Amino acid sequence: MNRVGFWITSLLIALALASSMLFVVDQRQFGVVYALGQIKEVITEPGLNFKLPPPLQNVSYIDKRLLTLDSSDTESMLTAEKQRVVIDWYVRWRISDPSAYIRNVGRDEAAGAMQLNRVVRNAFQEEVNRRTVRDLISIKRDALMADVKREVVEAVRGAKPWGIDVVDVRITRVDYVEAITESVYRRMEAERQRVANELRSTGIAEGEKIRADADKQREVIVANAYRDAQKVKGEGDAEAARVYAEAFGRDPQFAQFYRSLDAYKNSFNKKSDVMVVDPSSTEFFKNFTAPVAGRAAKQ
Repeated sequence: MNRVGFWITSLLIALALASSMLFVVDQRQFGVVYALGQIKEVITEPGLNFKLPPPLQNVSYIDKRLLTLDSSDTESMLTAEKQRVVIDWYVRWRISDPSAYIRNVGRDEAAGAMQLNRVVRNAFQEEVNRRTVRDLISIKRDALMADVKREVVEAVRGAKPWGIDVVDVRITRVDYVEAITESVYRRMEAERQRVANELRSTGIAEGEKIRADADKQREVIVANAYRDAQKVKGEGDAEAARVYAEAFGRDPQFAQFYRSLDAYKNSFNKKSDVMVVDPSSTEFFKNFTAPVAGRAAKQ
């Protein structure tokens, strides 16, 4: 039983020792083997590798992919015309020489990003000081980014190379500082408000002019229509009078009878109308009494 335990223990120790001596390098990373704190070997190809167990040798990994560094500070920069602007930028970079990078920068990507941020910002500050705001937002913006990239590349490839490649430097935003931006917005708003008020005043004046012209045209049209209507009405009344006169001239007695009927109709147009008169003492009702008298005479 003790022999079995001994072999199991020995096997576990051997497995533990083997696992501490074997390591895998991913295709996205560099494997850096350290021997007593010094770089022993840099492994660039992916796969299974062998090293001595700790503390004789240790391994760490550094990203070999293309990395992005975004600007993290909002401190303003002065242009050639002494205007304060805020610039947002980003840098695309990668670690190309892990040994030089570890010796001159640090053991991880964060150390390189921190130092690269400082170098890029100083380069931007120097180039922005030489240019106006108009240059920063015009086609000269590309020249600015090219100059900044050149200065950054010179800095990381100096006397102590960083072991990195700077692929690209780009500006994402150029803006005034908040105080100036607010002032610019207020001026723009005031200008737009002035233009809007001017347009409203012009519109009101044009509207009043159009309404006055429409009222004038309406009065003229109504007057002309009334004139034409009165003319037509007069002509109609004259024609009616002529027709009446001609008709009444042919039979005066019928005309008298017709006029009496109109008078009766106008006098008794409501059921509530009451008139108390003596039919025999007025000419108004002779048409009611005449036929009766005529019939009595015949009898």
